[in-house]
Amino acid sequence: MRNQTIDLLARQWDTFSFEDALNITGLSRESLKKLIYRLERNGWIERIEKGKYMIIPLGTEKGKYTLHEFILGSVLVTPYCISYWTALHYHGLTEQIPSTVFIQTTAKKKKQEQEVFGVNYRIVRIKKEKMFGISRIRIDETSVNITDKEKTIVDCLDKPNYSGGIVEVAKALNNEELDNERLRTYSENIRNSGVLRRLGYLSDTLGLDMQLPRIDTRNYLYLDPTMSKKGPKNSRWKLVINLDEKVLGELE
Repeated sequence: MRNQTIDLLARQWDTFSFEDALNITGLSRESLKKLIYRLERNGWIERIEKGKYMIIPLGTEKGKYTLHEFILGSVLVTPYCISYWTALHYHGLTEQIPSTVFIQTTAKKKKQEQEVFGVNYRIVRIKKEKMFGISRIRIDETSVNITDKEKTIVDCLDKPNYSGGIVEVAKALNNEELDNERLRTYSENIRNSGVLRRLGYLSDTLGLDMQLPRIDTRNYLYLDPTMSKKGPKNSRWKLVINLDEKVLGELE
């Protein structure tokens, strides 16, 4: 017979923290520790990470059940947002399937890379002013935070190493469903001239009308920090074009 406490927790959540259980059960910390040990031993819950657990549904064998990777990722850090390459794929802006689930947060997280039930997660800490453009989506019966299409592209321009590279972002920019005005506003709000420069260059190359402001600087950045450090310079956007422009030209 299953413990009444786990049924109480299951009515509230698919996952729970030690603090959640402490609040809902009214048990002392020591009593709850002993209870959680028994629940885990009996196969009614499974540990996600320290102090965080997944509830195993009735009739399901421990080790053969898991939740959607977005739901598991949502409990790893607070606040959180599914982002970068993961969001790019979710929104149908890339055909490439990332092997890692990328999560943005403004909080400190000791483990920035971790594996949970066979899924790799990468926690990326950002400044508070960069945490915007968030949508809520439904995964099974759970609401999950994810960057919207335009913020996803801006984030990928901000950190191309978490997006599969600039070519993947260029492919995404060809999506007709993008709101160019929102994209332009986000690219200014993120306060990184590299985003404006990369977006400006890609817009020119792909024939997109973004009407972005000029950048007043003498310093050059790499178009794609993940690629070779050699290439011609683009004086308009102050970028080193360190990839084959023919590849981008073929995306028009």
